[in-house]
Amino acid sequence: MNLNPITQINLFEHKEIFNQLYKLSKKNILPNKILLTGEKGIGKSTLAYHLINFVLSENEKYPYDYENNRINPDNKSYKLILNKSNPNFYLIDVLEEKKNIDINQIRELIINLNKSTFNNKKRFVLIDNIELLNLNSINALLKILEEPNENINFILINNNKRVLPTLKSRCLYFKVFLTKNQSIKIVNKILNNDINTIINNKLFDYYATPGKLFKLIKLSEEYDLDLVNFDLNTILKTIIKDKIYKKDKSIIETIYSFIELYFRNNISIENISLLKSYHYFLEKINKTKTYNLDEESLFMEFEDKILNE
Repeated sequence: MNLNPITQINLFEHKEIFNQLYKLSKKNILPNKILLTGEKGIGKSTLAYHLINFVLSENEKYPYDYENNRINPDNKSYKLILNKSNPNFYLIDVLEEKKNIDINQIRELIINLNKSTFNNKKRFVLIDNIELLNLNSINALLKILEEPNENINFILINNNKRVLPTLKSRCLYFKVFLTKNQSIKIVNKILNNDINTIINNKLFDYYATPGKLFKLIKLSEEYDLDLVNFDLNTILKTIIKDKIYKKDKSIIETIYSFIELYFRNNISIENISLLKSYHYFLEKINKTKTYNLDEESLFMEFEDKILNE
């Protein structure tokens, strides 16, 4: 089950935004700086890849199928992007061993943009997780965005974090969102199955995204978790006790969501102490994220003070 946005040839939602960008492109007035913001795992990058393929494949064999919102897997530009060899596409994301997008990545981008290509097509720079740009990287990026080279188009992806006004003001801004039912519909289509037979409905609420739901499925498959019959308390205990988050860093955000969901399911007017604990752990989660602190002490404290009571 490959959930990398680059491989998603079908665009199941976000068609309204895509249609707006499609019309602008057809009129040759597509802005060269676009910012997509919304929950992580909601399909922002998939939307970006579809727009990029539509533009790059327009005069190629097997162009983008606009009627069905589908990338043709035989298209040349798509294959080159998959192989990381498309001269008209450049991706920046946080490196696996890093916690931030550093200045060296932006410097490499500048060098790349100053090179000429073998065609006259538009060139796209996709920067994912822009909230992970450090201060030096942001300053260097702002200089490029101020006066981009001809035919250079930037698409920035933000995961519902604060965006510097100076960065946001330079872009055409779109707020991307899905309802819970839309998220479930997407997952069911990709799985060709009913997610309710795999995950207990009580485990996902209004903030659930396709990306988070797929991580739950991956979690259950890899670590033999019964997500249909386990309650939230049991799942959190298992994940924290077995330190699964150390084996797979991608589930840390899922644990944060589960902790918040745990409190929302159990807080009541009568239980003031749990309400205080909720605010305490919510603040601790925010600090851990903001300052890139180690998650282990947070999870161990939550298990000791809340789950083992």
